[in-house]
Amino acid sequence: MAIVSIDRKIFEKEIGRLDEKMQERIALFGTPIGTITDTELQIEIFPNRPDLLSYHGFKRSFLAFLGKKIGLKEYNINKPEKNYRVIIDSSVKNVRPFTACAIIKDLSFNDEKIKEVIELQEKIHTTLGRKRKKLAIGVYPLEKIKLPITFKAIEPDKIKFIPLEYDKEFSGLQILQKHPAGRDYAHLLAGKEKFPIFVDAENNILSMPPIINSQLTGKIIAETKDVFIECSGFDFPLLKKCLNILVTALAEMGGKIFQIEIYESGLTKKIKAITPDLTPEKIKISVENANKLLGININEKQMKILIEKMGHNFKRPYVEIPAWRTDILHKVDIIEDIAIAYGYENFIPEIPGNFAIPPKHESWVANREVATIMKENKNEIIKRKISEILQGLGFLEISNYHLTKKQDQFTKMGIQEKKEKGFVEVTGSKTEFNILRKDLSHYALKILSENIDNEYPQKIFELGVVFEEKNSKITEEEKLSIALAPGNFTDIKQIFEYISRMAAIDLELKFQEPKTESQTPKHFIDGRVAEISISEKIIGYLGEIHPKILKDWKIKMPVALIEISLEEIFKNKIT
Repeated sequence: MAIVSIDRKIFEKEIGRLDEKMQERIALFGTPIGTITDTELQIEIFPNRPDLLSYHGFKRSFLAFLGKKIGLKEYNINKPEKNYRVIIDSSVKNVRPFTACAIIKDLSFNDEKIKEVIELQEKIHTTLGRKRKKLAIGVYPLEKIKLPITFKAIEPDKIKFIPLEYDKEFSGLQILQKHPAGRDYAHLLAGKEKFPIFVDAENNILSMPPIINSQLTGKIIAETKDVFIECSGFDFPLLKKCLNILVTALAEMGGKIFQIEIYESGLTKKIKAITPDLTPEKIKISVENANKLLGININEKQMKILIEKMGHNFKRPYVEIPAWRTDILHKVDIIEDIAIAYGYENFIPEIPGNFAIPPKHESWVANREVATIMKENKNEIIKRKISEILQGLGFLEISNYHLTKKQDQFTKMGIQEKKEKGFVEVTGSKTEFNILRKDLSHYALKILSENIDNEYPQKIFELGVVFEEKNSKITEEEKLSIALAPGNFTDIKQIFEYISRMAAIDLELKFQEPKTESQTPKHFIDGRVAEISISEKIIGYLGEIHPKILKDWKIKMPVALIEISLEEIFKNKIT
């Protein structure tokens, strides 16, 4: 969760008095207040709303929520002028293949606005950019650049420029070794034969993404009036969204937006794209579906008001979505916005059965009488008990995506993808996460690999669903994984026995001889693994992770791991 700091005087001048009622509205908008003083307001922004990561982005959306400036905000976009081009050279194809760019003119910067732009840039790097892994942003003073721009990759020793906040020229490799930003993000270019750079028409280097800008061409100051912006990375649709967030924030500061033509492979007659593009996306929605999902009873006119309070337009039957919103993927996301505008404080908690509705809510609440006998699900009781036992042993619970990557699921776990059956692939995935996970173990190792420099021991567990295709049907299965680093067979066996005893689950271990059990998962060491069974049915395995697997994950400590299916436990356990 990111923190956005706002000058209190500016807030009260441009939005409204920061009294108790206003503070309540800020929280109900989904941006909890962190701290508030006589001079500053700090609000917390959830990762799903990167468009709120600057004051001007927040102001635009919050004024609509307050009903002061409702509907989709429109911005004037100027067509590309002469030489407003960026040429993507084929050399970046395997390094950092895409970019989306824009020019913003007639800005009036001061120290506060420059700080806001820099903070927005870094917060997007951290959130949408996954710490610059997926995307990186550069903002440059246009007066120091000669257009057009070329985005290409060359050998590191041929890259020479003065990095930001330095007065000495470095090569590409020296920047990774000696510059603070270079050391922090060197792993993003590790193993690359060529590094990406932006250069202008006079061959001056603007930056080496995703590391650092040039001191000569990549630093904005209070006197800067016009800027060139580029977003580079691996997901072009995401880059366009990121660029839209930046350019609209600068337009809110008074800037004028100019488009740039993006050419591919240096072909001056073939335009790949023109960015930025603020054309709204459209999603079809019905008042009946919104009422059914939210349990309210609004009409279409009321729904239109609520939709426009969240910064959208409603042109029946479509909702027009701002081009800078990255969180709207489905009509359910629009209905969530309707719920926020409606006000969670206005939802009436319902006790199943007969109940009375306060008169002022009669027309907005759907009266649904349901007769139920409430009881906690037996399976959830078992999972909660296991979770409490592990937390008592000092384990930290983790939660991962249902989607995963083939490289993580197969290659790094010593599995040949061609021989693996039953995995479910997502058709047309727009990210590298393109299959449903078949186990939890690879995610446990992934978490450990991402924390190799943190304090040990590291003790984690996950209760979650895995997926497999059987007989042309997708099946779901609840599983438990437990990982300990450093850990050995004896350590993890003791944890297993403790869970079995404290949760009163009659689990059994069968120790395996090396090279005798072909069904044993390949990521365990032969002879240091055991089957886990219940009522003579194998439900999982316990053991030490093979050194080759640890090497592939770049884990420096020995790891012991358990993964078991909970389905047979649910069937056999009596609570």
